[in-house]
Amino acid sequence: MHNDANILYIMVAIIILTIILTIISFIFNKRKTFKAIKKGTMMFLKILPTLLSVIILVSVVLYLVSDEVIIKHLGTNAGLMAYVSAALIGAISIIPGFIAYPLSSILLSKGISYAVISVFITTLKMVGILTIPLEAKYFGLKTAILRNLLAFAGALIVGFSMVFIYQII
Repeated sequence: MHNDANILYIMVAIIILTIILTIISFIFNKRKTFKAIKKGTMMFLKILPTLLSVIILVSVVLYLVSDEVIIKHLGTNAGLMAYVSAALIGAISIIPGFIAYPLSSILLSKGISYAVISVFITTLKMVGILTIPLEAKYFGLKTAILRNLLAFAGALIVGFSMVFIYQII
């Protein structure tokens, strides 16, 4: 399991590094630094409604879906179906990474294995069932379907590899 204190230290270190780099940037070019801060703030404010909506939606779903249901479909007793379920959920979901990783931490705390979570995150990031029409528009339907099928298979390989790696270490 992860150590919350270590994560906190890493986050603090990243914040301190960001502040130091911003000060250095400010010393070299005040105008560009203010412009970058303004642009970053505007980008953050632009995604904030979506971020809040997804957080609320995920919270409601986690509240409505009992731990027993999650464990039944994604837990160790689900066997191979845990991987398939995680892959399908990831493939049809459109969840940004900044939501998926905290959600995965919640799933870990409920006893879901790293291997199953790896399949979920990999399909979430690499497979886009709902975005196939858009992808097909730019790359063609054959390429879109083939890429998604290969990514889906790759996600399962990642999950099964995690099982073997965790048995070794």
